[in-house]
Formats: sequence, structure tokens, C-alpha cells
Amino acid sequence: MDRALSLFETLTSPDTFQYNVMIRGYTNAGRFEEAIEFYHLMRSAGVRGDSFTFPFVIKSCGGALYETEGETIHCTVIKTGLDSDVFIANSLITMYAKMGKIESAEGVFRGMPERDLVSWNSMIGGYVSDEDWRRALDCFQEMQALGIRPDRFSIIAAFSACSLEKLWKQGKEIHAHIVRCGFDTDPMIQTSVIDMYAKCGEVRFAELSFRMMPDKNIVHWNTLISGYALNGQPLETLDRLIEMQSHGFRPDLITMVNLLPAYTQSSRLLQGKSVHGIGIRRGFVPHLVLETALLNMYGKCGEPRSAERLFDRMVEKYLVSYNGMISTYVQNGLSMEAILLFHSLREGPLNPDVISISSILPVYAESGSLRQGKQMHGYVVKCGHISNEFISNSMIYVYAKCGDITAARSIFDGMVSKGVVSWNVIIMGYAIHGCGEIALQLFSEMIENGIQPNRSTIFSVLSACSIAGLVEEGMMYFDSMTRDYNIEPQIEHYGCMVDLIGRSGDLAEAKTFISRMPMVPTSRIWGSLLNASRHYGDIETAEFAVEHILQLEHDNTGCHVLISNMYVEAGRMEDAERVRSLMRREGLQRTTAQSSVELHCETHQFVNGDRSHAQTSTVYAVLGILSNAIGEGETAGSDNSFRPAEALANRVRSPRHHGVRLALCYGLISTTVGLPILIRKNVRICGDCHRAMKMMSEVIGREVVIGDSKIYHHFRGGVCCCGDYW
Repeated sequence: MDRALSLFETLTSPDTFQYNVMIRGYTNAGRFEEAIEFYHLMRSAGVRGDSFTFPFVIKSCGGALYETEGETIHCTVIKTGLDSDVFIANSLITMYAKMGKIESAEGVFRGMPERDLVSWNSMIGGYVSDEDWRRALDCFQEMQALGIRPDRFSIIAAFSACSLEKLWKQGKEIHAHIVRCGFDTDPMIQTSVIDMYAKCGEVRFAELSFRMMPDKNIVHWNTLISGYALNGQPLETLDRLIEMQSHGFRPDLITMVNLLPAYTQSSRLLQGKSVHGIGIRRGFVPHLVLETALLNMYGKCGEPRSAERLFDRMVEKYLVSYNGMISTYVQNGLSMEAILLFHSLREGPLNPDVISISSILPVYAESGSLRQGKQMHGYVVKCGHISNEFISNSMIYVYAKCGDITAARSIFDGMVSKGVVSWNVIIMGYAIHGCGEIALQLFSEMIENGIQPNRSTIFSVLSACSIAGLVEEGMMYFDSMTRDYNIEPQIEHYGCMVDLIGRSGDLAEAKTFISRMPMVPTSRIWGSLLNASRHYGDIETAEFAVEHILQLEHDNTGCHVLISNMYVEAGRMEDAERVRSLMRREGLQRTTAQSSVELHCETHQFVNGDRSHAQTSTVYAVLGILSNAIGEGETAGSDNSFRPAEALANRVRSPRHHGVRLALCYGLISTTVGLPILIRKNVRICGDCHRAMKMMSEVIGREVVIGDSKIYHHFRGGVCCCGDYW
């Protein structure tokens, strides 16, 4: 094009044809901005465009996503009377579809006095790109009803529409039609048939269609391999690879990209690394798609440092590369690394997109920092992404996990479009805030709005029932999973039911329920039984649960601590010491209880009996006043450091000096009167502190929100939202 431009510049007065040649050349070379600039140069020279000019200029507007420019040229086309030209109209349909303005594309299509096959294909393709499968298939059927025979592009677009919503029966009808019309020998259509069935979850039909093909190429094999990987069948994926090689086909770049999900699903890290090695030896690396798939594989196989090395060695990093690395850090619990990389992305030439923000938001949710969550909310609003459904869902999750369910509900209510994930997140949000009744009410609203629940929905509902102690409701929803929604219960659903039944006090029924499970119980299942046993002081059942937990996880610290505490409460000190000795031999240490409160852009942490804070004297003075007000009666405000060692140890162990109470007192002296006090605790709140917090909330006349390792407790006026059921 540069040499063509040099020759063009030697012309004294180029005509329309010569300008058209240059515009077409730039368009075909993908240099869309220069094609549009040449069109303006042509107009400024007083040369008028014709029916050969506008199709390429319009195509360049679509390629560059110049919406305003495209609409302006459309007006020019109308003014010059060329809007009835079928080639120009087809270009306009494609341009508007690429820009996501499907209604404008449809307006051009419906206004055409004459349509050819390209017009129909452009419109069907536009609907598919807009993910409007219904109108795409309606357009495909309308075309046939008018006697226009579809070609390979129409059929491939129709199959894509079927794949969007897993409409395999409609896809099967189209398949039958192409067999009757003799299109089934076209290699591209054959590939689309396999792909359609696989994406619809009907891999058996994909396999059958593949077997019926007389001549198979590498693309057909790759599509079948991808289909098995897509449907979570890693062993079948690898079997097809071996079969493909036995037929003399050598794996190519696409084969490797398709194989990596299979290795990821089956946690075959060694084989995944071998793909990486083959890719390097055969010169496939660097390649954006393969490197992105490798990042994903390393991340999901628990090898973040291998992913990090791959990322650092990339010759050119794209936004998708950053997104993959951020997701890898998040999946492997490397929160600080994820945040630092996200900030690096923000400061560089690449701006974070919806995927980047959606990937990093869970880090802020798990941190529990409401201040940081609000900062991210401000950033999202500033970037203009708050209207995106995925981002809104993530922000709901952040606020719910950080203790502000009111802000979470505000975002949910403000969403224009709410998918099943939106409902799942807000239902789970109310569940972890102990508001079971509201969670179930939201589920009813979801069903009334025609949203079909999925496995995650039912898990959220059962969690709400378990946390709030709604036994009958939980049983009803569990039974309705298969009956009403055709959802097979998974291990997480059974875990909720064991927790629900056990915490209701029927430990025998909980054990029976576990014995009837169609899958092997996990340590979480037995842990639910153990917690229920602890709640009701049933040491025999607790020992039964502990035995099963230790068979699965011999180093489960929480299990040892819990049974040790039960022995102490039952006066079985020898058994308690035996468990503690075992913990010392195994090198197991119980988690140090910490309570934190965020104030003035700082996080203040308190442990039990803490006297390290700068305002310790004032904190203990306030604690003494509150303790006396609720009838605990110890002079907690005394700050005498000269006590016998045993007295000091008892002071630290005493519930009256637990960190959560110290955090409350610091919050009281450091915040505006009337505002809620939000406290985070890394372990479960003890029964003594729970009772004390109810009474203290009544004394101080303020709401106290405490998020422990399981739920948020909202204390108001002497009561807790959990109804003392936690």
C-alpha cells in the first residue's frame, strides 16, 4: 500500500476509479482508519463517490467501530440516492451489526427493495453476533419460505444460533435439511455440525456425525476433541487424540489449545507441561491463544509460579494475558500479587476491561475491607462499567462479604437486567447475613420473574435455610431440586442438609442422612456433624465425626481444637490433654483469634486480652463500664500490670477480655454517635461474646455488625439477626 500511495501521489488529478482502488486496498489490508482518511481526501478534492466507493468505506467504518462516521456516510448514501444499491445496503447491515446496533441493521434490511443471499446472510450473522438466537433462526426460516436456498454461510450462522442457547433439536432439524439438500459433504458445514452438537451438550451426536463422515481432516478431529473437553470428559478427549494420531494426523496448534482444558479438568499437570514443551519445540510459542490457555491450565492446576514465569517471558502482553494472570493469582489465594498486577495494568497503556475488574473484585470481597470495596466501587463507576451485569454481580458480592448488605441490595435493585447469577449472589448475601426469610422471599420473586434456578441457586437457598434454622423449608427445597427443577443434588447440597438437620438437634437423623448419600462424604460433611455435636454437647457423635475427618485430613487443626474444647467442657481433662499433645507432635497450632475494625483508613486489630493498642487505657475503661452495665461485674477498666502470672493468664482467657469486645469499645470511642460499628473476626464468635453483644447493643443504642468466619451477626436493641442460631 505504501508503494501504491507513492504512485497515487504522482497523479495530477486522480478520478473516482483511482480513489476507489486506494480505498479498497487500504480496506482489504485492514488499515481502516487510512481508508476513511482517503475517502475524506477524495471528497475534499471534489471527487464524488459511486456505488464502488461506499461498500469499502462502510466496511472500514465497521472494522474501526467508527459509529458516528458510519452513520454520517449512511446519510450521504441516502442523499446521493444510492441507498437502494444492494451491495451498499449489505455493507450497512454488516457495519451496524458489528457495532451492536442490530435495530439499525434490521431497519436497513427491511427497507431494501431487493435482497440477495448476502443480505439474508448478513442479517442472520448480525442476529448471531447480537446473541439473539430466536430472531436469527426466524430469519433463516423466513429466507427459506421465500424460496431462497441457503448456502454454507447461512447454515453455519444458523448452527451458531442453535449453539447459543443449546437448541440441539432445532440444530438436528437443520442437520436433516442439509443432508436432504446435499450440503453434508461440505467440510466447513461438517465441522459446524460437530461443533453445534458439542456446544449443545450432545457430544454423542457430535461423535455419530463425525463417524459418518467419509473423509476427515485435522479440523474435524480438533472440533471433536474440543467437544469432549468442553463437556468435561477429559479421558475421552485424550482417547480421541490417540486415535487421531493413529490415523496419521499430527497435532497442530489448535489441537494443543483444545487439549489443555482436558488436562486442566483431570489435573494432569505433567501432560499440560508436555504440551507447553511441544509448543516451544515446534515454534507455536509465542502465540496469544496458546499462551492464554497455558496460563489458565497452570492456574487451575495450582501452579501459579509456573504461570508467572510464562507471563514474564511473553514477548508481547495483551489485555487477555493480564486477565489470565490476575485470575491465576486469585484462584490460588495470592491476593497481594493479584492486586499489584491489577494496579500495574491500570498504570500501563492497557486499560482494565470488564473481565479484569470482575477477576479482581473477589479479592476485595475476601479481604473483608469495606473501605477498599467502596474504593473499587468508585473506580467501577468512574470507568462506566457499573451498568455491566457481571460487574454489578461482583459488586453485590463484595458489599455482602464486607458486611454492607444494604449497599449490596441497592446495587441489585438498580440493575436493569438481572440474570440467574444476580439472584444467586443476593440470595447468598442475605444468607450469610443471617436473613433467611428475606433470602427465601427473594427466591420466590426470582421464580415469579421466570428465572430458572440452577445448582448455585439451590445451594444459596439451602445455605439460607441452614443458617437461619428453617428445617421444614430446607427439606422442601431439597426435595424440589430434582422434582421441580431437574437438578441433581451435589456434595455441597448434601453438606447444607447435614448442617441443617444436625443443628436442629436430630443428630441420629443427620448420621442416617450421611449414610444414605450417593457419594462418599467429604471432611466438610463430617465437619457439619461435628459442629452440630459441639452445639448439643454430644461427645460420642463428635468422636464419631472426628474419626472420619482425620481419616481424610489428619492435619485438620479445627477438628482437634473443637474436640479438645468439648473434652474440657465435659471435665475430661486427660482426653483434652491427649488431643493437645497430639497437636504438638503434629506441629498443629490453633488459629489466633483476631478482631478488627476499620476506621480513618486504618485497620485496628485486637487479640484476646490485647493491651498493645495506643488507646488501651480508654478501651478498657469503656469495656469496664459496658461490662458493669450488662451485669458482668468485673472491674475490666483496671489497668494494673503488676499481677501474678496466673491472674494475667486468666485475664487473657476470660471472655470479658476477648478481642471482639475490645474492637467494639474502640469503635465506640472513635466513630460518630449513631453510626453502626462493623467488626471482622477471623474465627467463630463465642457464646459468651454473642450474649454480651446483644446486651451491649441495647445499652449503647447502636447497631453492631460482627462478621465471623461463617456469617454476619447484626445486633440491634438486644437481639441478633441470627436468632441465636449459629
